[in-house]
Amino acid sequence: MDRNRKRVPGFAAVLLILLSHMTSALEVPLDPKVLEGLPQPPTITLQSPKDYIFDPRENIVIHCEAKGKPHPSFLWTRNGTHFEVEKDSKVLMKPGSGTLVIDISGEKAEAYEGTYQCTAHNEHGTAVSNSIVIRQSRSPLWSKERNEAIAVQIGGSLVLKCRPPAGLPPPVIFWMDNNFQRLPLDQRVSQALNGDLYFSNVLPEDTRSDYICYARFPHTQTIQQKQPISVTVLDNSPDGERRPRFMMPQGTTSTKMVLRGETLELECIADGLPTPEISWQKDGGELPSSRMSFYNYKKTLKVSDVNEADGGDYRCTATNNLGTVHHIIQVTVKAAPFWVSAPRNLILAPNETGILTCRVDGKPKPLITWLVNGVSLQNAPEDHTRKVDDDTVILSNVQSGSSAVYQCNASNEFGYLMANAFVNVLAEPPRVLTPPNRVYQVITNRPALLHCASFGSPIPAITWFKDSQTSVKNGDPYVIHDNGTLEINVAQPINSGKYTCIATNNFGIKENHVYLEVKEPTRILKQPEYKVVQRGMSAVFECRVKHDPSLIPTMTWLKDNRELPDGRFEVNMESLTIKDVTEEDEGTYTCIMNTTLDQDSASAMLTVVEATPPPAIVYEKPDPPTDLELTDQTERSVHLTWIPGDEHNSPTEKFLIQYEDLLHQPGVWINLTEASGTSTTAQLNLSPYVYYSFRVLAMNHVGYSQPSQPSSQYRTNPAAPDENPSDVQCLGTMPGDLAISWTPLTGFQANGPSLEYKVLWRQKDTGEDWSWQNVGNASQFVVSGGPVYVPYEVMVQALNDYGSGPEPEVVSGHSGGDLPLSAPDSVHVMVHNSTLAEVHWEPVSFPSVRGKLEGYKVYYRRESGLHETEEDAEQRELVLTFSGNRSEGRLPGLQPYSTYNLTIRVLNNKGEGPPSPSKTFTTPEGVPGPPSFLNAINPSLDTLTLQWGPPTNNNGRLAGYTLKYQPVNNTNELGPVKVMTFLANETTITLGNLNSSMLYKFYLSAKTIKGSGPIITEEAFTVMDTTVANRQVDIATQGWFIGLMCAIALLILVLLIVCFIKRNKGGKYPVKEKEDAHQDPEIQPMKEDDGTFGEYSDTEDHKPLKGSRTPSNGTVRRDESDDSLVDYGEGGDGQFNEDGSFIGQYSGKKEKDTHEGNESSEAPSPVNAMNSFV
Repeated sequence: MDRNRKRVPGFAAVLLILLSHMTSALEVPLDPKVLEGLPQPPTITLQSPKDYIFDPRENIVIHCEAKGKPHPSFLWTRNGTHFEVEKDSKVLMKPGSGTLVIDISGEKAEAYEGTYQCTAHNEHGTAVSNSIVIRQSRSPLWSKERNEAIAVQIGGSLVLKCRPPAGLPPPVIFWMDNNFQRLPLDQRVSQALNGDLYFSNVLPEDTRSDYICYARFPHTQTIQQKQPISVTVLDNSPDGERRPRFMMPQGTTSTKMVLRGETLELECIADGLPTPEISWQKDGGELPSSRMSFYNYKKTLKVSDVNEADGGDYRCTATNNLGTVHHIIQVTVKAAPFWVSAPRNLILAPNETGILTCRVDGKPKPLITWLVNGVSLQNAPEDHTRKVDDDTVILSNVQSGSSAVYQCNASNEFGYLMANAFVNVLAEPPRVLTPPNRVYQVITNRPALLHCASFGSPIPAITWFKDSQTSVKNGDPYVIHDNGTLEINVAQPINSGKYTCIATNNFGIKENHVYLEVKEPTRILKQPEYKVVQRGMSAVFECRVKHDPSLIPTMTWLKDNRELPDGRFEVNMESLTIKDVTEEDEGTYTCIMNTTLDQDSASAMLTVVEATPPPAIVYEKPDPPTDLELTDQTERSVHLTWIPGDEHNSPTEKFLIQYEDLLHQPGVWINLTEASGTSTTAQLNLSPYVYYSFRVLAMNHVGYSQPSQPSSQYRTNPAAPDENPSDVQCLGTMPGDLAISWTPLTGFQANGPSLEYKVLWRQKDTGEDWSWQNVGNASQFVVSGGPVYVPYEVMVQALNDYGSGPEPEVVSGHSGGDLPLSAPDSVHVMVHNSTLAEVHWEPVSFPSVRGKLEGYKVYYRRESGLHETEEDAEQRELVLTFSGNRSEGRLPGLQPYSTYNLTIRVLNNKGEGPPSPSKTFTTPEGVPGPPSFLNAINPSLDTLTLQWGPPTNNNGRLAGYTLKYQPVNNTNELGPVKVMTFLANETTITLGNLNSSMLYKFYLSAKTIKGSGPIITEEAFTVMDTTVANRQVDIATQGWFIGLMCAIALLILVLLIVCFIKRNKGGKYPVKEKEDAHQDPEIQPMKEDDGTFGEYSDTEDHKPLKGSRTPSNGTVRRDESDDSLVDYGEGGDGQFNEDGSFIGQYSGKKEKDTHEGNESSEAPSPVNAMNSFV
């Protein structure tokens, strides 16, 4: 068939459709009872190799064996034409087969050389063998030749040619001498792959006259020899040392082609002196070390089982101490055709579809041709059910009688592949090949395999039943394999019983019964223990065993893994006694309990000692329990037994039993229960669908033992869930959606495979039926498209393949809400005063809220002031939130004499609704704010000028200003208050008749018809009299004043020195007592009133002295702001009445401040007054 022909349009699509309906290949059973009477096309079972070289001394045997039903007949072709076997007396075909035996004795063997092919035929098709090329082996003689003697200078290179005759197969070459001794080969002298003998450099010992090349022909076992070659090594003109040079192959590069799967052989032989060493490498890659080997002292490289990756450049390097030379061999890998997927036999039922594929590869790409019954498809009768596309044949809707044998031939220039594949169209009812009533026995917790081998066409479907009632499904703990075998992974006693397999196809049904018996395991309950026995005493090893009653046990004892010696050994059912022990009895003793299905063993050592005093008692943790065994297995419980370990002189108090869930939480051990220290068994309550493994820990007063080895695995069968998921909630996420969430069950709680959740929901109080949806192992389900924010009832129930959980509880919630639809109505505002208003509204209806009502938001903004001259700055919007279902709220902090705009929005958990219609209201007048500033300027001896600015917020129509001021003398006493009023448009005044060098304090407030607002204050000095200032400066600079100050300083220094001396010379009494005793007026403190020394007082050290004066430099000490009334004796208590008059008298607190204040009450001097204005 032409490989380059165009594909049928749409063939790929048709192929995909047919592949989806393709029947699996059905293997023909080898059971003779089944084969009897079963039609089958021929199949070649034995044939000779493609290239057959025969020994002319023996008969030619060409094999061709085939099977089929009916048995096939055989025909041969030779060189493409029919070979009439029966007409040649020298040719015999074996009865019942196609094998030919050709007797060539006395005949010319060449007459039977050629290409043979065998065909096997019956009424269902024809199978074809490979083309077998038959050739006679040949071992020709060497041609007559006379070898000239060879003379070569010492150190030179030499090649002795062999040139053997061309035999079939090629001969094996080797060199020997006249005594039939092989010539020694080494790194200097080597034999090439073609048989030639190479000398890299010759030595005197190479002189000899019997270099003989021999050729051995394998088939005829004959050896031919070449005429001897004589070599003489001369030393009259020896060659000196030289760089390496390749003798073979020559040049710098060469090529080599090798076929895939064959062995690549590369060689490099070089001359040189000293003898070169050869090394190999592959350019751009690594040599395949696992398939590579070196021969002939690394001159030959062989790579076995060549593949495409072995192609490339191989570099051989010859090196001696004079230099290096390289040669590159370019290796190309080609490939004869090889199988990727050979076609397989098909057994089809009528009207089924099958596909034959012939997947091959090679280099170059092989040409694929198809034949049917030995005839090319181009020459075969047309069949509309057959479609061919290169390496694929599709047979559609086959019918009875269309059986045939198809041949796939793939070839390229390096060879070919031929494969037969029959298509057998059968309509056969099922047959069960497994013997009936077979009994399978297996040990608990081991796998059980129940076979149901079957045959039929179409392939029968296999179903299993237990006890003829319960259908066995493919799933834990059962696995039904493709061949019908039923596997129970971990067999349990509950699995025992009668099993029925049923094979069914279109033409019938067949059943077979088998039986499974699950036996208890054989276990050693009491193991032999390590014994230390005094010489001459008896040693007893116990070995108590438990086994299935239906199995016959056999007890065997071994010593050091050998049979017990004869003599003093007494074997009972559960013990071994050794009497009168000696040192020879030391060793390891093993008890082995065997049954027909299993065995168990345990060992212990015996040590023989001399009599010794008993050792001291040592208390340790107990050894872990051993030999855990599971019995009495049920769906929800199991009986666990164990053998306690050594208590180490401390009684066991309790046993802790843990389990591991190998299915859901492997590697995690969980406490299950406890048992008393005297127990060796416990009844364990189990959960369904858990792969249990148990272990036991023993505890004494020292502590817990190490855990025991885990028990065998026990798998509980699945069941319906015992509980439903917890923490069920239903919340709205998006408008109209209902998000139902829950905490999923763990794998341990699932109780079975395919855990799902049945989610049910309905609107509350509507009488609707429940809607439901099953979801996978998830934790949330969203119901979409429902009404917005309506109450729902939901339930979540767990279910698996084995049923549903208990009736779930009902949980209430709401679907998802949205923004409110409507705004509050009937909004009106009640203004209480200039800064407070109360707003009322009509709440919105509940359905329009569309969510959980959070409250109402009131948005209000001051639009403008009512005073026509006031400049209004842009006001930000204010928001007040009133939680809950409110209908009114108060708006504090309003600005008087202003216009406000107000809207209200309802608020739910999704956000705000639309605003209500805008509502405008105004606030009445209030008292104004403080004047914006108050400054005193242009002071003189008796005048000051005041300037001020209007309030920032008039809060009404401004009526005018009130100014109050009063003098403050040197003792911070305040003088009488004077009050002045001004019109609203007046902002400056010059005050006259003031005292010079006097501090004045001013208080200014604005007023409306509602009253006066806050005051602002200012202080200022009038200019001082300069004559007074000059006089004070003169006094401070007089010499007598300076001398007086120095005398006072000297007196203080003397007093300090005296105090220091007295203190160092005094006793261990305090300074206070010493001063009281001496009453020395020189060291007494000065009294407050008259300046004399008074009594010493610790409490008065830090009090200010009354009557203290300002220092001579004229500085004034002030701690607080000039604006603070506290500085003037009021302590911040002074207030104004509603009409603006000042409350409180400075003089009323003067005395208190004088005695208790920490600061000087001296009035500032005129010098300071001047400094304050500079």
